[in-house]
Amino acid sequence: MTSTATAAPGLAFRARSPLAYMVLLSGLFGSTTTMAWVGAPAAAAAIVLSWPDLRFVARVLLLIGSVGATVTALVEPALLSEAAANLTSLAALVIAVMLFSGLLTGTRDLGLICRRLFAGPPTARYASITFGTGFLAIPLNFGAVGVVGSLVHNELEHAGDGPSPRNAARATLRGFGSASFCSPLSVAVAITLTFLPGLAALELLAVTFPLAVGYLLLGLAFREREAFAASTAPTGNAHVAPMLRLASTIAAVSVAVLLLHNLADVGYAHAVALACSVTVIIGLAASGVQEGRAPAVPSLAGVHNEVAIMGGSAFLGVLASGVALSLLGPGFGLPSWAPPLVALGVPWVLFIGGILGLNPIVTGTLVGGVLGPIWPTAGVLGLGVSMLVGWGITVAGTPYSAAALILNRLTGYDNVTAALRWNRSLSVTALLAGGGLGAVLTYLLAGA
Repeated sequence: MTSTATAAPGLAFRARSPLAYMVLLSGLFGSTTTMAWVGAPAAAAAIVLSWPDLRFVARVLLLIGSVGATVTALVEPALLSEAAANLTSLAALVIAVMLFSGLLTGTRDLGLICRRLFAGPPTARYASITFGTGFLAIPLNFGAVGVVGSLVHNELEHAGDGPSPRNAARATLRGFGSASFCSPLSVAVAITLTFLPGLAALELLAVTFPLAVGYLLLGLAFREREAFAASTAPTGNAHVAPMLRLASTIAAVSVAVLLLHNLADVGYAHAVALACSVTVIIGLAASGVQEGRAPAVPSLAGVHNEVAIMGGSAFLGVLASGVALSLLGPGFGLPSWAPPLVALGVPWVLFIGGILGLNPIVTGTLVGGVLGPIWPTAGVLGLGVSMLVGWGITVAGTPYSAAALILNRLTGYDNVTAALRWNRSLSVTALLAGGGLGAVLTYLLAGA
């Protein structure tokens, strides 16, 4: 009796990784039917087996998703299939990016780069941390907050609380949020392009990249004054070669994603998952050759919370948008004067949803799923810009985002204070500017 009880959890734990790889393979090589009826059940099984280790939010999403799936299966089976396929597609992207992140996190280069971010006088140091976090968030995703947040924790341990670590915390959140504006590997960009199929990736990123830079520069005006203090961070040029290696890797993966999407007509989320997976295979093979051994297959037993939260949010977003479109009716459309005003308000919808605890994947999927089919085709760039700006500000400036919660766990800074209060003025300014740009683009491109 005792041995059986002891063995059961081990068996459940060992099953998680193969199930996660099944999700990844379904997303990479499966048809829509395979993704819906092989990948999604595998993801659900992996999440259920991880129940004891799930965070509260993941558990809530699992329960709500189970109820939603049951009701949808009885009322609208076709919508359930679409939502399940979307879950698999996004879960495969998340898993592939996490594998890519794990590959880079294990290198010595990353430590050299991160420690160098904290060197210099206050203004240069803040800029280094915020731009550096945004750069690291492209391949590392939430891992960037973990890595840089750990260094903020070290500073708190060394010198105590004060303007310097508080500004570093601000810079970390804002840098991570900026990646949602413009990272070719971000979930925000993938979902936006999925639900706005008439929008070109390069066109969108060409507009949002300068916005991300402007947002980070504007952050310099919204921080505490601090006196210059000698930094314990390393100086010199030892970080240059690691930075160039990391930048070249990111550039190669990003170019591969855009080529797959634009030239091979591969869906954007699929392109990200494929490019990251191939990079991981090459990296593991190179490491194995260098060390003279067969490369070890990374375990995916620990990805359950990310798959549950991101995949579950995407699943619920599709269900919610399907219900909304059904209630609005097939003849529903926007008056000719409305799209610019709606674009102005879209960033606020995501931001307010974030304050209420809604993952931007849910609100972003809902916004894209409802507005995408009825938006004027010529003005779709305006909607895309508004969605990404709202997403990025929500990630950086709302208290229940994953970035705010990770920073709270690492530094002890209250997530409401660090994310919402410290960033309030910057968030409002950026929401007004981003929504305004989305409205202007919609008006100019589609007319009113």
